[in-house]
Amino acid sequence: MSEFNFRQARSGDLVALVEMLADDDLGRTRESPGTPLDNGYASAFEAIEKDPNNEIIICESEGELLGMLQITFIPYLTYIGSWRALIEGVRVSSSQRWAGIGGQLFEWAIERAKEKGCVIVQLTSDKKRPNAIRFYENLGFKASHEGMKLWLN
Repeated sequence: MSEFNFRQARSGDLVALVEMLADDDLGRTRESPGTPLDNGYASAFEAIEKDPNNEIIICESEGELLGMLQITFIPYLTYIGSWRALIEGVRVSSSQRWAGIGGQLFEWAIERAKEKGCVIVQLTSDKKRPNAIRFYENLGFKASHEGMKLWLN
């Protein structure tokens, strides 16, 4: 499987996307795959699909979903009114990890950010994912800021 296709996700991909999000140690604790899917997934997908500054990108080969990420384009007043790309929800199929798919998915996403005029690509990664953090560092990302979250529920 060396030929990859990158495209925006379609509603028919939703079950497979949620299954991929749930297919790791942290995802198992916060996602709810299976059918029927919780309505929250369909509502979120619909909102993302309608928003021109949000895209869920999938990597596939021969019809098989291999990886995914969500990229959000955000206007900022800082950096002279620049745009940033925020990448989140990155997953590669557990059967395909360490096969170079993640690197190609990021290469595609970074080019997409450049096409949209972004000057920064940023992401967060849970500190419980040391392999993911090393992967991002190997791509050139720097831990230049301290991220914080406030859970509202």
